[in-house]
Amino acid sequence: MQNAPQDQSEGAAVFDCQSCGACCAYSRDWPRFSLESEDDIARIPAEFVNDAVGCMLSIDNRCTALSGTLGEHVACRVYDVRPIVCRDCQPGDEECLIARRHFGFPV
Repeated sequence: MQNAPQDQSEGAAVFDCQSCGACCAYSRDWPRFSLESEDDIARIPAEFVNDAVGCMLSIDNRCTALSGTLGEHVACRVYDVRPIVCRDCQPGDEECLIARRHFGFPV
């Protein structure tokens, strides 16, 4: 998860991943593995992987690798080996905004 403040002008939302976590908790169908090699996936602890579907394991739409409380303080337990789709999601991008809106967080 990155800390990447966007526009700092008055009234603009600041996207701090470690105080959000929405992108990791709004869909059980995401994140799916796409471009990862078998070696990449093998580096992710098996307890966080749903082999049957080819994605991170989610419970109640929330990635099991996400720890903490949404909208307060969160962390990714597999940050260094997270899938490409997680690396590609950037603070303030379309996926981020969709997830934040889902939880009623400022956009």
